[in-house]
Amino acid sequence: MPSPFPGMDPYLEHPVLWEGLHARLVVAIANRLQPLLDPRYVATVEERVYIEGPQRRIPDVWIQKSRDAGPTVAVAEPTSTGAVIVEVEPLEVHESRVEIVDAYNDMKLVTLIELLSPMNKLIGPGFDSYQQKQREILERDCHLVEINLLRRGDHVLAVPEWKLAELREHTYLACVSRWPHRNRYELYPMPLRERLAEVSIPLADPDPDVVLSLQDVLTQVYDEGRYQRRVRYNEPCEPPLDDPDQVWADQILSGMRTS
Repeated sequence: MPSPFPGMDPYLEHPVLWEGLHARLVVAIANRLQPLLDPRYVATVEERVYIEGPQRRIPDVWIQKSRDAGPTVAVAEPTSTGAVIVEVEPLEVHESRVEIVDAYNDMKLVTLIELLSPMNKLIGPGFDSYQQKQREILERDCHLVEINLLRRGDHVLAVPEWKLAELREHTYLACVSRWPHRNRYELYPMPLRERLAEVSIPLADPDPDVVLSLQDVLTQVYDEGRYQRRVRYNEPCEPPLDDPDQVWADQILSGMRTS
């Protein structure tokens, strides 16, 4: 059963849900693109790894302790001066993304598709790691597609933030940076109350773009993940919606309960 909302379901941004949703969306994007890419290209799911501070809450990514480390615990160790030494193991964070590689050209990276997570948009190691990878990609001869389906956090897309003032009002955004035209961006503004965009995914010349329907991907993942049973629509949206949008959301959910 599809989400009751016409586009992005804002209740899916809840920190408890986003970790699994992010993973499902990345895999679904790769699987949906693959039939459109055959026989030349392969859509793979890859990971970026960075170290995050142990006290930072990371609800959107898979956290794995270092293989050589023991349990992540704080150990109080008094010293002769009365100071207490506390040691906490760092956290190894894995974030997935889609890479389109060229099977006819030694598996060369053609297009990188990033689905932003909350840690990419909050100042800290996740933000730094994302920006470093973004800079590396923008210096290479490959395309970059960034998809932001999160309302909370700082701007991190490749397009300069000041250019967004020229766009129509929107809640979510996809950004395509094609090689070699790095000073030009294809932007897909997505208002909360409208369907998610169909994004053109560039490939190697002279092959034409393939089209990724973000709405179809979200609908598939919502259904397969049985999110209708898991989302607490009877509780306030987290992150909170603006008052007019919350009224709009309440009207939609009220209709869902009475149908």
